[in-house]
Amino acid sequence: MKLVLATGNKGKVREIKALCEDYEVIPYGDLIDEFEIVEDGDTFKENALIKARAVFKALNDEDVMVIADDSGISVDILDGKPGIYSARYAGEDATDKDNLYKLMDAIKATGNETSKAHYTAAIAIVTKDSEYSVHGWMYGTALSEASGDGGFGYDPMFIPEGYDKTLGELDDEIKKKLSHRSKALSLAKKIIETL
Repeated sequence: MKLVLATGNKGKVREIKALCEDYEVIPYGDLIDEFEIVEDGDTFKENALIKARAVFKALNDEDVMVIADDSGISVDILDGKPGIYSARYAGEDATDKDNLYKLMDAIKATGNETSKAHYTAAIAIVTKDSEYSVHGWMYGTALSEASGDGGFGYDPMFIPEGYDKTLGELDDEIKKKLSHRSKALSLAKKIIETL
């Protein structure tokens, strides 16, 4: 069975392919034209399910399994923002860099250089017969300055618990072990194996 990813985000595609190397993983844009999916849920789980359902329906193929991820960073000092709005924190057409700088500026505006923060990843799995969702988390510290140019999104401003370097500086193998997405995917893989 093909695993179809309900994302066009190249960083997510690369990360999920690396974590699911035992499966044929295909971004849905390789099968059909990408289309806008309105993520109007109130939680990461709801948005992941919205994406997975929309892509499953659009593919019109009962022999696929669609996986969607909704993830983001929540910063304590900002009352959990940007949360589910992480991908569009600086506006609908914002780049990763736009979002990164806006979040660092928001932390600075509180008069602090750092804040406790965490990443959340919700992964939804949709097949013709079932729907599942799982979560993974990664805790650490958000910075008001970027360091390192590895990874994507908010990686250069986040130091995971137990480390002194940002995700933008850490080796990919270390990040794979720590990642909120890898934690959620390890749970998702258990579900996939049973389907």
